[in-house]
Amino acid sequence: MSRGRLITLEGGEGAGKSTLLAGLHAHLEAHGVALVLPLPREPGGTDLGEAVRAMLLDHAFRGMSPEAELLLMFAARAELVRKVIVPALAAGRWVLCDRFTDASYAYQGGGRGQPAARIRELERWAALDLQPDLTFLLDLSVEEGRARRSGRGDADRIESEEDAFFERVRAAYRARVAEEPQRFRVLDARAPAAAVLDAACAALRPLLEDRGA
Repeated sequence: MSRGRLITLEGGEGAGKSTLLAGLHAHLEAHGVALVLPLPREPGGTDLGEAVRAMLLDHAFRGMSPEAELLLMFAARAELVRKVIVPALAAGRWVLCDRFTDASYAYQGGGRGQPAARIRELERWAALDLQPDLTFLLDLSVEEGRARRSGRGDADRIESEEDAFFERVRAAYRARVAEEPQRFRVLDARAPAAAVLDAACAALRPLLEDRGA
């Protein structure tokens, strides 16, 4: 049995990840791909991960230290990797995940100022150094993302950060792309949702062809 694939989606607030996830879900299932369902998200995807997510997004913990935030993110990720992703890939199933370790380099690294070397060490042992086969980055200006997000109800603890925080997040994502251009596909989130999906599906074609889809 061939190994499954790990496909991840990244991007700032309001970039359209949920819309693209739904489109990719339908596209992959139409090609006969066995996906892990429900689609996992970060932080989250397991009982422990969802409990950690609730803490991380709760305004009650607004004064959380950057170090605690980083460790909580990786605690949830360690559980997701071991309980969901690794077993699925070994069984030949594909995993389509809403954020993964790149988000820690962007949010806890770029946004919070945690050293990349510290995140890298956590990636090695907590996340088993697991790397996505393909990562889509939905790129959108902070201003446009904020405008989209404004109509979606109350912002959580992280969404409530200042624009300067999200500018650092966006810059960190771009730095990740520069470091690993072969893994990333940058999608212009300003484009219509159908065009964004078409571009993502085109990027998926080689992986689908590898499995004879």
